[in-house]
Order: sequence, then structure tokens, then C-alpha cells
Amino acid sequence: MEVLRKESFLVNCLFDLTNRHRIQKVPIMSTGEGSSISFETMRGRNYPTIRQFTVFLENRVGQLLEVVRRFEGTGIRIVALSINDSAECAFVRFLLSHPERGREILERAGLAIIESDLIGVELPDGGQPLLQICTALLQAEINIIQAYPLIFRPRGEPAVAIMVDNTEQALETLAHKGFRMITEGDLLDETC
Repeated sequence: MEVLRKESFLVNCLFDLTNRHRIQKVPIMSTGEGSSISFETMRGRNYPTIRQFTVFLENRVGQLLEVVRRFEGTGIRIVALSINDSAECAFVRFLLSHPERGREILERAGLAIIESDLIGVELPDGGQPLLQICTALLQAEINIIQAYPLIFRPRGEPAVAIMVDNTEQALETLAHKGFRMITEGDLLDETC
């Protein structure tokens, strides 16, 4: 009976998520010849994205604390956090300093998770840094799907994580405009 209730909960959450947010498939970047961006991440992937984990939680007191506590004593830092809640469930999105180890912890906990690639961008100097990023993406006709700030400041600079409808084109556009990207390697806490 408990399994059926959990499956029903997840189906309701996913239905709610698809109805509240336009879900788009993020294209996988090419890593072959002709790619103008060549960054190497800790995962050995040839592009500078950072992994977001979305966890589906029942909308009741203490659920977020249970997830956050799973990282206690592991040396894994939550570097960004976003919460969207609905009547039955909450969608907790976060970035981790050590995504591989973090995924293992979440999987062992039996949590329903979705893994996505986001672009990390340092905010440029100036009075309206988000305006500069949004303008660059608008000029390339790239839609921003999600955005939230990083709690941990790589290299001491403020940064934002964004999900877009065309990752490869967004990376190329932002790099061409002189923006500095954040990779998973930048999120590592060397003291861990």
C-alpha cells in the first residue's frame, strides 16, 4: 500500500509540474570538431555546465531538513537552492559542490530525482548585471527557463545558475559577449 501511495504521489507531482511549468528537453551539446567552446569539467565533459538535481518532496513540515541533513558530514556543500511548492508536493532544485557523490547519496535515500544541466555565469560589474545577461540571451533568441543565485560565490564573485532552451547556443553567445562561465570544478570546496 505504501508503494502505491508513493507512486501516486509522484504521478501527481509530475502532473502538477508539467502543468505549472513548460518543460523543455535541453539539447545535448556536441563535443566534436567545430565546437567553439572547450572547457574540461571534473566529469571530463567538454562543456561548462553544472548539474542541477530536482527532488520531489511531500509538502509537509521537515521534508527539506531531511534532505539537507543527508549531506551533513559528507563534505558536500549545497551551493544553490530553489523551492517551488504546490498543494501536494514541493520541487526542490539545488546544485552541489560534488555532484557525483551527491547523486549517490540521493539515490541511496530512495528519493525521486531529476538531473539537468544549467549554465553558471558570473555576474558582470555594473548596476544591472542581470540586464546584461538577459539582453545577450534575448539577442540570440534564447529563452531562460529557470534562474537562481548561487549561495557559494566561486572566485568570490556573485553568480547565477540558469536553465535555457538551447544550452550550446547560450554558452557560445555568453562566451562571445565576454561573460565568465562557472564549471563544476569552480564549485568544489577544496577543504572537503
